[in-house]
Amino acid sequence: MSGSLHGKRALITGGHRGIGRAIAEAFTEAGAVVAIADIEGAEVAAKEIGCGAIGVACDVRSADSVAAAVQTTTASLGGLDVLVNNAGVEVIGPLHETSEADFDRLVSINVRGPWLVYKHAVPALIDGGGAIVNIASISGVVAFPLLGIYSATKAALIRLTEAMALELRDHRVRANAICPGFVNTEMVARTSDVFGDITGMSFEQMVTQGQGEMAAPADIAGLATYLASDTASFVNGTAIVVDGGMNLRRV
Repeated sequence: MSGSLHGKRALITGGHRGIGRAIAEAFTEAGAVVAIADIEGAEVAAKEIGCGAIGVACDVRSADSVAAAVQTTTASLGGLDVLVNNAGVEVIGPLHETSEADFDRLVSINVRGPWLVYKHAVPALIDGGGAIVNIASISGVVAFPLLGIYSATKAALIRLTEAMALELRDHRVRANAICPGFVNTEMVARTSDVFGDITGMSFEQMVTQGQGEMAAPADIAGLATYLASDTASFVNGTAIVVDGGMNLRRV
């Protein structure tokens, strides 16, 4: 989608690796200038991407950190047209064995984090209209065993996305969510062995049965680029599943 984001200014949380990094690269190739916000590695990633990209330190759990990151982004880029809420974490295990600390950590990063970034970015977004892309998960649409708290946070993010879409529609700001299946990232790699140990089924077998093969981060980045572009000007309030059809099998 070369040129589809020409002149757009984008803030991408969790952008130094995985899906966030792929989105930053795709946006840049499409003509946008990007700010990568992450708790670590943001400046290195921005330097590697080039094309005017900047790196901003940001802990989405902290209102002060988020406010500073948004302020730095808008000052450096001259405004903001696209927000991608990608930062997120996982915990795998039965619901009754999940600790309160892990529960609170997931909620603070996966739900409160996107809300905080949105809250501070809205004034810049409504200044000229734009797009919000929230990275949720197929597990926010269909519950998965051992991912109960993660599933709950991603379901909450989808509901937040819908509210954002309704509340900002008159300001010409769209909000949509992407719900990936299993993507070849470090996060998925961390869970694969644990899943197999708990269930007795290999992670590879589950992926093959469910979605055929592992998705690549670029598969998600392509959709994010479309949703951020003016081509998607009438796409608003949706949660789009990208999982190779796994949700149809209800695995």
